[in-house]
Amino acid sequence: MDHAQPAPDSPSTGDRPPAPVCFRHAGRESYVRCSRCERHVCPDCRREAAVGYQCVECVKSGHQGVRRARTAFGGRITSRPYGTIGLIVLNVAGYLAEIAGGQDFVNRFAMLGLGVLRPADPESWDGVSPLPVGGVAHGEWYRLITGSFLHLQPTEAPFGVAHLLMNMYWLWMLGRVVEDRLGVLRMVALYLLSALGGSALTLLFAPHALTVGASGAVFGLVGGYRVLSRRQGYDPLGGDQLMVFFIVWMVVSAGFASWTGHLGGLLAGLAAGAALAYAPREQRGTVQAILLTAVLTLIAVASVIGVDRLVPIS
Repeated sequence: MDHAQPAPDSPSTGDRPPAPVCFRHAGRESYVRCSRCERHVCPDCRREAAVGYQCVECVKSGHQGVRRARTAFGGRITSRPYGTIGLIVLNVAGYLAEIAGGQDFVNRFAMLGLGVLRPADPESWDGVSPLPVGGVAHGEWYRLITGSFLHLQPTEAPFGVAHLLMNMYWLWMLGRVVEDRLGVLRMVALYLLSALGGSALTLLFAPHALTVGASGAVFGLVGGYRVLSRRQGYDPLGGDQLMVFFIVWMVVSAGFASWTGHLGGLLAGLAAGAALAYAPREQRGTVQAILLTAVLTLIAVASVIGVDRLVPIS
């Protein structure tokens, strides 16, 4: 008697292997694997690669190993000249504050080695009462930099508001090119060192003059640009012609402008530009920082010498 064999058990859902899921989202089925780590990835967690897909974590780790692009002299590449724009904004803000504050504001923040400050309202001065005194020799060291962000007021001879406009024009023209080669931080460092250099030479040779303007820093950009162009062998703005033009202007304007600020800024810009351009590629950032610190130290020493030569007015 034949015996019927029992039928095999029907496959049930519970016996099927579980569907693969995204390694980041356990509730999402995925049959696509990362071509690098071979983990399953859902559409939100994968990115197209040269072959297949990669998960977001592999993409991120791959980017960490990619060296960031640098400018010709070691700075970070940016999409816009943020340093130049920021300096223009600071100059314009300083000018607006100067207009709002009037002569009192200029007296407080303009570059001055040592001197008697003129009254904000000359008609109110009785001609007898002592006028206030001030300057770097009185401990107001901030004047070495703040004066570079002020300009002639709109009604002040010989240029008025044109003083600001001319400096901002050259800052925009030169700053963008220098920043493209140096990056934001190095370009701003060159600008500020040039401003300080102009103030330091003014402190040495014209300590009693109340001076304002970004011209010294702009002259420094000219010097820095010339050095960088010579080092790189690329000179789109015509560095020799620019240098001649600015030197001629420094001579012509010596009778009504601060030639000491112009010359000091130019010399500081040449020194800072050389420090940035000729630093060896190995450990370039460290060497540049050391050399720029050396330039700053020279400016500080010159400033101290200038102050020591002055006798504070009581």
